[in-house]
Amino acid sequence: MNRVPSPQTRPVHETDRPYTKRWWALGVLCLSLLIIVMANTSLTVAAPDMTADLGLSSSDLQWVIDAYTVPYAALMLMLGAVGDKYSRRGALVLGLLVFAGGSVAGALVDSSGGVIAARAVMGVGAAMIMPATLSLLAATFPRRERALAITIWTATAGLAIAVGPLVAGALLEDHGWSSSFLINVPVAALGVLGALLVVPASKAGHSDRLDYVGGLLSVIWVGSLIYMLIQGPHFGWDARAVGAAVAAGAGLVLFVVWELRHPRPVLDVRRFAHRGFAGANLAVALFFLAVFGAFYYLTQHLQFVLGYSPLDTGIRMLPLAGAVFVGAALTGFLTPRLGMKVTVTTGMVGGTVALALLTRVDAGSSYGDFLAPLIVLGLAIGLSLSPCTDAIMGAFPEDQLGVGGAVNDTSIELGGSLGIAVLGSVLASAYSSKLSDAAASAAAHGGPKLPGNALSTAQDSVGAGLAVAKEVGKQVAQGAAPKAGPEKAQALGLQQAQAVADAVRGAFSDAVAHTSLIGAVVLGVGTVLVAVLLPRRRRTQQPGAGTEARPEAAREPVAAGSGGASTRD
Repeated sequence: MNRVPSPQTRPVHETDRPYTKRWWALGVLCLSLLIIVMANTSLTVAAPDMTADLGLSSSDLQWVIDAYTVPYAALMLMLGAVGDKYSRRGALVLGLLVFAGGSVAGALVDSSGGVIAARAVMGVGAAMIMPATLSLLAATFPRRERALAITIWTATAGLAIAVGPLVAGALLEDHGWSSSFLINVPVAALGVLGALLVVPASKAGHSDRLDYVGGLLSVIWVGSLIYMLIQGPHFGWDARAVGAAVAAGAGLVLFVVWELRHPRPVLDVRRFAHRGFAGANLAVALFFLAVFGAFYYLTQHLQFVLGYSPLDTGIRMLPLAGAVFVGAALTGFLTPRLGMKVTVTTGMVGGTVALALLTRVDAGSSYGDFLAPLIVLGLAIGLSLSPCTDAIMGAFPEDQLGVGGAVNDTSIELGGSLGIAVLGSVLASAYSSKLSDAAASAAAHGGPKLPGNALSTAQDSVGAGLAVAKEVGKQVAQGAAPKAGPEKAQALGLQQAQAVADAVRGAFSDAVAHTSLIGAVVLGVGTVLVAVLLPRRRRTQQPGAGTEARPEAAREPVAAGSGGASTRD
């Protein structure tokens, strides 16, 4: 008697009933998602210790953070297509192994170049993992359960944004910065084991050749764009940044032309002509522009201005994670009744309100002033992202789910990179200008006068500004000691250091308020665009069936030539 293969060894589209271990599989997919998102958010907390230990320059630190982002964003589309063709579960397992290997290397190296290289390797692993999680989810769950599964997936992403600093902060209490890398290893190992045990096999139902040229062009234009967004705003528009901009523009044009002409493109760009699909991608990108930009300066404000430790900062970001779960849960109730357009637009309005609330921040603000914006922002994330992700994935046939996941995730990464680049640049410019004004005003009224080089250093970042304040205090104390005596000189030094530190904190708080205003305007305008793009809900009545509301993007027919495998449902 022939032995029937166990469910996890058969491609899910070949089964005639829902996979019995699908909820266990979802746990593994969410765990895999958790570590690749936390890899970025936790590093923001570990960065000060790493900088001190390795002697990183501001340029080094920036590339330690962003070396992960460039390959991550650039490779997702191509690797998502590879996973579709050969094995989505295989892509997940290989990605977790590469990610773990990069994490081990990052913990063991002792130079800036070594950490940057290790982070790049982790980015390659993440580019395999991220689209595989969504494609496996969509392939494993029948349509009637897919929206709930995506809601849980989205809530996990929101949880990771807030929990990353908490985990890193807890580790840094007793361990060095390398622990923020090593924590990934046991989690990745658990993910690999879980993937082999409970995640079902899945791949496309065709054997056509991959569009390698289109995949390569996608790597070129996305990678160049991300590099430009990092290099230009942070280090100036030199030949490298301008060259990356030219490469991104040319690569995008060639990519679109090639994909329009190819019989089986890696991504059928005609999908972006459909309002629902374009609107969902725009909403995801804009939301992560706001979220990553706000997260970038909120964590700095909590640590440098309010003086919280890394662990305390992580704890105070938890209301955001809790609100994401609540917002995501509400989508399961609201979207079928009100439609995707209303739910997503409401979430984006909420995100705009959260950023608008942050415009009230000033030097006297306490954590209580941040609590309401964090909760509103979390609710907004949960409300908007689950329906958008469901719509994006629903627009792709069974054999292109990896590409669908990659499109969704690329929108996230492009939005996040834009948020840090644009809002980070606005923040830096506003902080520098306001600190210069504060220094000039203090000098005019008999306060401490900062030398030009000290002011320039302080304008680099709020952390550098507080370091300059300490140095100014030491210099004042040393200069006053011969005449005033040690005790009085020490008091004078502390007074001057406090005055400079207050000016730094005040300038940064004002910059946060100004940047939040810009972010609110950008997201507000984007909300109007998304509301125009997203189609109204349509109700279709099947004979003998109940009324079902589904996003138009999920119902639009696939363009001719894109092919597809049969689905279970």
